[in-house]
This record gives sequence, structure tokens and C-alpha cells, in this order.
Amino acid sequence: MKYSELFAKTVKTDPKDEVSINAKYLMKGGFIDKLMAGSYTLLPLGHRVVSKINSIIREEMNMIGAQEILMPLLHPKDVWNETGRWDSAKEVMYQFEKNEKEYALSFTHEEIVMDLIRKHTTSYKDFPVKMYHFSTKFRNELRAKSGILRGREFMMKDLYSAHVSKEDMMEYYWQVADAYMRAFVRIGFEPVITEASGGVFTSEHTHEFQAVCETGEDTIYLSKDWKFAKNKEVMTDEDHKKPDLRTHKSIEVGNIFPLGTMYSEKMKAFFTDRDGQQKPIWLASYGIGPTRVMGTLVEISHDDRGILWPLSVAPFHVHLVGITNQESGIKTKAKEVYKRFVEAGVEVLFDDREDFAAGQKFADADLIGIPFRLVISSKTGDNVEMKVRNEERAELLSVDAAITKVSQAIKDFDSKALSKLKG
Repeated sequence: MKYSELFAKTVKTDPKDEVSINAKYLMKGGFIDKLMAGSYTLLPLGHRVVSKINSIIREEMNMIGAQEILMPLLHPKDVWNETGRWDSAKEVMYQFEKNEKEYALSFTHEEIVMDLIRKHTTSYKDFPVKMYHFSTKFRNELRAKSGILRGREFMMKDLYSAHVSKEDMMEYYWQVADAYMRAFVRIGFEPVITEASGGVFTSEHTHEFQAVCETGEDTIYLSKDWKFAKNKEVMTDEDHKKPDLRTHKSIEVGNIFPLGTMYSEKMKAFFTDRDGQQKPIWLASYGIGPTRVMGTLVEISHDDRGILWPLSVAPFHVHLVGITNQESGIKTKAKEVYKRFVEAGVEVLFDDREDFAAGQKFADADLIGIPFRLVISSKTGDNVEMKVRNEERAELLSVDAAITKVSQAIKDFDSKALSKLKG
């Protein structure tokens, strides 16, 4: 991609009315645009990041046998009335009347997926059911002040699984937990799974996936060996007496809920078991917010110059900068290098802008945060100057060596990330 053709360039000034790091850097870097509080457009750079996050999540969901669907965002009041959440979740729902009928915009999909399951299953032989989708969620967030971490409209990947027994539900529940851990380390986190409350979803305890972050709004308690982890809201007096507990600020990036039979009982969603008896369906739900994940990465991984993207989800692998000098043919050389990297399967953002000083191009590269920066100038000759975004030292490499180094880093990222789980 040529930077001259990319929609939405970097901006110099900090956005007004935004105090969070993620909003400042994502807006200044040209990743998102703010329509109003809690509502953002994903610009091309931001969309590329979120698409890569989604691809990792999708791979992990498919590996545990889940099937992708897409459910509606506009819901009739009747289906929410079946569980009583039209009233109990009123504070977080956007509800409205049109043509003498009442509707809600989706803040979650438990009722919708249960309605879907009861229409298409009858026997125990139809289970388990495992379905997920990526869709927009709408929540009446009163504190939409943390950039894309706390939006009123945001993207969510939700998975729902339906089972014939609690044992089967919990077995899959922990399979999903493992898949979430794999997804998060592949994305670039060191996630902590903590016990938490069920909020408006269930009275049971649930589990959150937290990323330790100094600017986080959550507080978690974590033992030195990471074997004990709880959200502050479910800590007991007895828990506080445990030795070696450390307090951390964190950001929730995912949550899983063992919902049980409450939804099926209220919505009369039953199956026939082996003995011909009618039994309620056991339901669990699991959520990751990809746009929230992008914001959390920025909160955790940045410096005073800009973003530090993990290689797995960076908008491009390489930021190529040509320091224009017509006499020495730098422009032609840069185009040739750009072509060679693209042909090698490396994603490149090529800053081909003319009449821009080297300092401005370097500042933009640091702000955007792509892992590798390549520079071509009159000083590099037949080589390229390569610098890793979070390192100060640059090295002079041949084009072939630079391609090999970047390509190998891309191949190795997943295995290196997943090795942390084994440890």
C-alpha cells in the first residue's frame, strides 16, 4: 500500500475530549475516527488490525468445532420478554418504538441464539451446538470516556454452546478457555484468567481474561505463581488472607459465562433425551471484543513516540521510507524494493510521499508503529537500513537478507507466543 494513496493520514494535534492513550494514538495515527462519544469509524489501518485480530480468533473457534453464523442486530421485544431481560437489562439496552411495535438493538445474543436453537433441535442427537459470530453490539454506556475500550457501539465476537448436561457444558467451557488463551497470546498479550461475577448475564461466577495494564479500570488479585486470580468484585475476606497476593490494574479483553438452564427453562427450549424425557438445554456464552482488544494493545504497547504493534496484528509488516533524491535514483530504488517485498508475501506500507522531510516520515512511522522500518537513501547504496520499531539500533542489510529476516519473524511469531503457554 502506498501511503500517498491511503485514506486518513497522521495528524499532529491530540484529539479534543480524549484522555485515553488508545484514543490519542489511534486517532492521531489514522486508525480510527470519532463520530461521537462511544462511536468510532475503523479507518483502513484500523480495519486491517481488527481484521487480523478476527482472523486469529476465527481460527481458534474453528479448531474447537464452532461454526460461524451471523445473527440480527434488531430484536423484537417479545423474545427479550421471555427471560425478563427487557426490564432487568433496560439500563444497558437501546430500546425504542416504531410503527406501534417495540424493539431493541443487540447488546448481546443469548435470547436470539436460544430462539434459533429451539427452532432447529429436538433430540439429544442434535447436540452439542457450537455457534459464533462477529457483530456490532450496542450498549448504553454512561461512561464512554476511554476511547474504543468503552464504546456505545462496538464489535464483538460471541460464541454460544448448547449441551445436554452440565458436565458436557463445562467440558467445552474449558476447551473454549484454552482456545481464548491461545488466541490472546497469538494476538500479543500475556493474559490472566480470573474469576469474576456474572453481571446481567448470570448469577453464577464467570471467568474473565485480563491484560495487566497500569491504565486499566479493573483491579485483579494475582498470586506470585499465577495459580490464584480473581477480580476485585468477587474477592472474599478469606481470599485477602492468602499469602503472596499482588494487586494489579488490568483491562478485560474476554469473558466466558456458564449460563446453565435458566435461558432454556424460561424460553421453553427443551430436547428429548435417550429415555424420551423432555430436558432443558444447558447454555454457555463466550465473548471477545476485537475493537477493545485493539485499544488494549495500544494501552499496553506504546512509547512516547507512538504505537508498538505485535507482528501478528500490525496493519503491515514493514514501513518502507524513501528519502527522496532524484539525482541518485532513490525513488526508483524504493519502488523496486517495495515490489520485491510484496512479491515475497510481505505486507508493506510504502511512504512514497514527495516533498516531505525525512524527520516527518520517521515520526509518522513511529506513530503508526509497524514492527519493521526500512529506509532507502543516498547513504544505503544497494542495501536497505532496517530498524525494529522498539529498538534504537539500525542495521544495513541487503534486500534479500531483509526479506529473509522479516519473513522468518512472521513465521516464528505464533510458535514463540504459544511457547509461553507451555511454560
